[in-house]
Amino acid sequence: MKYVDEFRDKKLIDKLAREIRESVDLGRIYRFMEVCGTHTMAIFRFGLKNILPANIELISGPGCPVCVTPNGYIDEAISLAAMKDVVIATFGDMLRVPGSHSSLEKERARGAAVKIVYSTMDAVALAKKNPEKEVIFLGIGFETTIPTVAQSIIAAKRGNIHNYSVLCGHKTMPQILRALVADRDLNIDGFLLPGHVSAVIGVRPYGFIPDRYGIRCVVAGFEPVDIMQALLMLVRQDRPRVEIQYTRIIRKGGNTLAEDSITEVFKRSASVWRGIGEVKKSGLAIKDRYSDFDAARKFDIKKGRSKENKRCICGDVLKGSKTPLDCSLFAKACNPEYPVGACMVSSEGTCAAYYRYGERS
Repeated sequence: MKYVDEFRDKKLIDKLAREIRESVDLGRIYRFMEVCGTHTMAIFRFGLKNILPANIELISGPGCPVCVTPNGYIDEAISLAAMKDVVIATFGDMLRVPGSHSSLEKERARGAAVKIVYSTMDAVALAKKNPEKEVIFLGIGFETTIPTVAQSIIAAKRGNIHNYSVLCGHKTMPQILRALVADRDLNIDGFLLPGHVSAVIGVRPYGFIPDRYGIRCVVAGFEPVDIMQALLMLVRQDRPRVEIQYTRIIRKGGNTLAEDSITEVFKRSASVWRGIGEVKKSGLAIKDRYSDFDAARKFDIKKGRSKENKRCICGDVLKGSKTPLDCSLFAKACNPEYPVGACMVSSEGTCAAYYRYGERS
């Protein structure tokens, strides 16, 4: 297919691998983190680790929105699903994520109204079609999808659809990167930064990473040629800076229309990340002018004490301090059919990538 095959060309990939081998300093180890779960999946799917020099270590980071959503959020969604005349609208990858005691999939099997939608506007349409029901959309994800949630709230307000609301669990990328680079135990030499997030926010928000911490950055696309070229750019950087490999999509200034919609509806807030804890200004909350569409304010949500499976190391995997192979549950008690943690559920999860593409020992 045109514009895809070109970025999966084996000869070009082999050429880039050769150039990387010729460019690395054999006397040092390079620890590069691919922040985005889509990068992780592509790296495993196309076997890129196998053609890289042994002294390049690729580390998976916290760029899977489903994975970083904490159990407390899942528990709140389940609590809402138990209410009378409530319909939970969600993307499909949230269904099987285990909460403290259950999952949305299990609750749906017990009779809860949980509907899979394919866009935020599908959720708004569902609310308009069912005025006797309260439709609550599960708003998780990064800057890639946040503008669509903002637009759904704006559309609901303009259309006087007051039985639509959002349980806001959004997270923002630059702030979690700030938390990661401050963790000296990780010893990260460079970041493969997410292309789709950067299409919205641009590249300027990442400037603190090279400027303050001396860490190299390249915004990369998601095909194997993109990733290999970005790794070559990281290896060859003569000084730490933010470069753009994904030039066919990314502009330094981002997408002002998308950013304006985020600013219209949301404000900065602290947010809890699975395995990492609360990170200041790393999340978003719905502004007062749209409070009628904020499920957390609209409903009396029962908030019990959330708990994690103590044997699941999903949090450490998201921080990059461990891999799925360090987990005693991986590919045994925890697998895609019976997931124990979110990293095995999500299509962008590191555990799912390891399991699906054969790295199990």
